[in-house]
Amino acid sequence: MKKGIAASKGYAIGKIFLKEHQEIVITDAKVADVSIEKEKLQSALEASKTQLQAIKVKAEKEMGAEKAAVFEAHITLLDDPEFTGAMINEIEGNSLNALKAVDNITNSFVAIFESMDNDYMKERAADIKDVSKRIVLNLTGNGGDAFAITENNTVIVAHDLTPSDTAQLDRSKVVGFITNIGGRTSHAAIMARTLEIPAVLGLGDITTSVKTGDTIIADGIEGDVIINPSEEVLAEYRAKQKKFQEEQEELKKLINVKTTTKSGRRLEVCGNIGKPEDVLGVLANGGDGVGLFRTEFLYMDRESAPTEDEQFESYKFVLEKMEDKQVVIRTLDIGGDKTLPYLPLPEEMNPFLGYRAIRLCLDRKEVFKVQLRALLRASIYGKLAVMFPMISGLEEFKQAREVVEECKIELKSEGKEYSENIQWGIMVEIPAAAVYADELAKHVDFFSIGTNDLIQYTLAADRMSEKVSYLYNPMHPAVLRLIKMTIDGAHKHGKWVGMCGEMAGDEVAIPTLVEYGLDEFSMSSTSILNAKKIMLEQE
Repeated sequence: MKKGIAASKGYAIGKIFLKEHQEIVITDAKVADVSIEKEKLQSALEASKTQLQAIKVKAEKEMGAEKAAVFEAHITLLDDPEFTGAMINEIEGNSLNALKAVDNITNSFVAIFESMDNDYMKERAADIKDVSKRIVLNLTGNGGDAFAITENNTVIVAHDLTPSDTAQLDRSKVVGFITNIGGRTSHAAIMARTLEIPAVLGLGDITTSVKTGDTIIADGIEGDVIINPSEEVLAEYRAKQKKFQEEQEELKKLINVKTTTKSGRRLEVCGNIGKPEDVLGVLANGGDGVGLFRTEFLYMDRESAPTEDEQFESYKFVLEKMEDKQVVIRTLDIGGDKTLPYLPLPEEMNPFLGYRAIRLCLDRKEVFKVQLRALLRASIYGKLAVMFPMISGLEEFKQAREVVEECKIELKSEGKEYSENIQWGIMVEIPAAAVYADELAKHVDFFSIGTNDLIQYTLAADRMSEKVSYLYNPMHPAVLRLIKMTIDGAHKHGKWVGMCGEMAGDEVAIPTLVEYGLDEFSMSSTSILNAKKIMLEQE
């Protein structure tokens, strides 16, 4: 038995298809004729685009427009002068061969994105790798269609699986993924959960331990992988598989069920989104609303800030899709691990405690007001709540509200409508805000607890540091005490409290959070139904 990361729940039992890992040798060799090398690169880019367009069409048909959107992003990346243009510059300026030019630029971009402490941005690094790999394969004459699966009950074993790989798989035949690398936030994991296919990732060397045709079990609950199991073990896991499938069918019955504890207390179970289209996943899983719309992602992967009209359309889309369900939108949270090329930030020794989020917005009011105007205009299309991130005290909240009032005056003078029924709240992610919650609650409409940062600030344990990861504990007594203080402080003044950090969907934490009186839980869409089930069992 081998142990990996349980990345997508379920049990896969089948025959292995081993996807060989292609090692491509890239040298520093200079070229005599850069024009020939540029032509080779251009041909590879065009071939890559043609292939991706075909993949996008297939993905739209089999997985829906939401998941196929990643391939539109890949196609756009091929036209991005910051990316492919830089490769051409490497050839022209340094007489590099095309493979080395692609490798240099890819490594540079990937290093930037992988250094960010944010799941969504790490996914962007995977996108860059995927596109780059396709360009390289086309440069070496190995491009074209992905591996073909012809047998039923096939378990893919690979070094890694890219979005392009997973999009081209025959869903009727593939029952599981196992990889050497990756984790719960990698593309293979995300696509496996989307396809509801079990996945165990990050085994390190699984590709050297198996061969095509071997029988294998992938336990997406515990992260176990069993190669060529005995009949007894196969029978055991087939029973587990059947039970799991029955449980999943039962969970689907909760899609339209309101979440109420045994004592009759109503709880809201909502979804976190990063892009407007993500709202479709929240609805498909019976979410009661959107508990966190991370608007900074509207600002990323582009060369200039989104206009007021662009943002307005995004917010309007989500509000209309959710109809009478509440949508909590977080204002721009840039800084720390998230930077924008067109909005340079000063170098800081500790950017996570520096010039970021609401601090940046209050200083750069011209940026802040564009977003607030778009939010106000969109407010007439649904039930909007707006929260400000990184609030440490009352003065910041008051200053933010003053900017809101300025925007209202402007819009009124322009004859543009907005709703007066917007709720205005703060994200409690700084311990000071939690300690001061009973006073802050007099002025805000709601709190949303951002546990990802609250935990690392409380315990002084950087989530990205492997050396201190053992200290990062959502159930630490100090963290729990701050959460309880926040909830009690809000309820004292009749205000509601949500949680939008990873802890909200944590099976271990949910009973405690229900006991503390948390009103709203917001999480990834795929966690909603299981969270509902746990909450329905609470007193």
